[in-house]
Amino acid sequence: MLAALALSVGPLGVSPALAQPAAAARALPDFTDLVEQVGPSVVNIRTLEKVRTPDPGEADAEMQEFFRRFFGVPMPNIPRQAPRPNGRPQPEEQPRGVGSGFILSADGYVMTNAHVVDGADEVVVTLPDKREFKARIVGADKRSDVAVVKIEASGLPAVKIGDVSRLKVGEWVLAIGSPFGLENTVTAGIVSAKQRDTGDYLPFIQTDVAINPGNSGGPLINMRGEVVGINSQIYSRSGGFMGISFAIPIDEAMRVSDQLRASGHVTRGRIGVQIDQVSKDVAEAAGLPKPQGALVRAVEAGSPADKAGIEAGDIILRFDGRAIDRASDLPRLVGATRPGTRSSVTVFRRGANKELTVVVAELEPDKPAAKKGPAKPEKPKSGAVLQGLGLSLSDLTDAQRKELKLKGGVRVDAATDAAARAGLREGDVILQVGNTEVASVAEFEAVLAKHDKSKPLSVLFRRGEWAQYALIRPAR
Repeated sequence: MLAALALSVGPLGVSPALAQPAAAARALPDFTDLVEQVGPSVVNIRTLEKVRTPDPGEADAEMQEFFRRFFGVPMPNIPRQAPRPNGRPQPEEQPRGVGSGFILSADGYVMTNAHVVDGADEVVVTLPDKREFKARIVGADKRSDVAVVKIEASGLPAVKIGDVSRLKVGEWVLAIGSPFGLENTVTAGIVSAKQRDTGDYLPFIQTDVAINPGNSGGPLINMRGEVVGINSQIYSRSGGFMGISFAIPIDEAMRVSDQLRASGHVTRGRIGVQIDQVSKDVAEAAGLPKPQGALVRAVEAGSPADKAGIEAGDIILRFDGRAIDRASDLPRLVGATRPGTRSSVTVFRRGANKELTVVVAELEPDKPAAKKGPAKPEKPKSGAVLQGLGLSLSDLTDAQRKELKLKGGVRVDAATDAAARAGLREGDVILQVGNTEVASVAEFEAVLAKHDKSKPLSVLFRRGEWAQYALIRPAR
């Protein structure tokens, strides 16, 4: 209390700041006009999934078999449920999640996040005037987390698309969405940073706008009432807002949206290199005047990069005439290049620049998510589920070791939570834990038992022909 009082009293008894309260108040932004302008274009998105309920006839048959095999008598005369009219179990729709979105065009195209509609059997879009529509998923791109859905309506209020290049750090921005299912919620803040490297293909916009679960897919709006981003992620240790939010730049999202509307999927380029950041030490060792470009750690055999003459240890400085300031710039530029394009590549090799030409290939598209069906018992494996790390592992067979040309390693059957956040996925082969090679799940567990659970777990794993490191950080 004394500290607060001291801040409000100057040397003469009156704070200079108190002399201009009206001027300070006038400097604060008024968002009311923006809300009235953009609010009608922001929608609530509710997703449903169909869950199969067991059929009474199936349950009766199983119980009959149980009594016959273990007791040698028929099942007692217990009242049974009436069979369903068509004799088949009826799927029941259950709520799956809630997100946000915004209207792209007057004829009913709506943009949202891919993770909002991923795995949904039904998507329901609710407009601010409370009208509800069943939506058709036009396409969803997991790599950029952008999706487009379509509702059968016309004359809808579409948003205005802004110019991200004009967006400045410190600029006021606004978000409208459905946090925790609370529709038409408005929050505001400023742009904290641009070009945040949190994904391979997206230079995220960082803000301090309050974003929570349910805001995903909603628009980030500038003071001109234009959409400059899609609210997509938050940094949080609690699951709720902690002052850092990330939005997909709208120019990147529109490129994805255009492809989704045209073909239902996104085509990206690839050249087949594994890259890393160029650190100060690497730049000094290579003879570069400053850290820049993308260090090539490995080149896929037979890939466009291999055919172009790119070698491991090269530093890629330019692609198609555009500078590579950071390693993350390269996959974005290559990904945005149409497959089949002949692109120039400038590499720094042994103290000198070298000009090469690469023919960009197509990146393998995301495989569509399989529909969930009735759970089936899995055959026992020689493996283990490590809940704390989010890993399900199994031993490699002799055939797999021969095919992969490996002496050891364990296969990742599933990766969730901490393991997924570290970048591991199904099909990876973990070769080393910490500084210890592992040839079986038992050896992995033995190393893990000695590991300090409060510290990240370093693993060396192989994906295809490439080996790389990852740090698995268990949730606290």
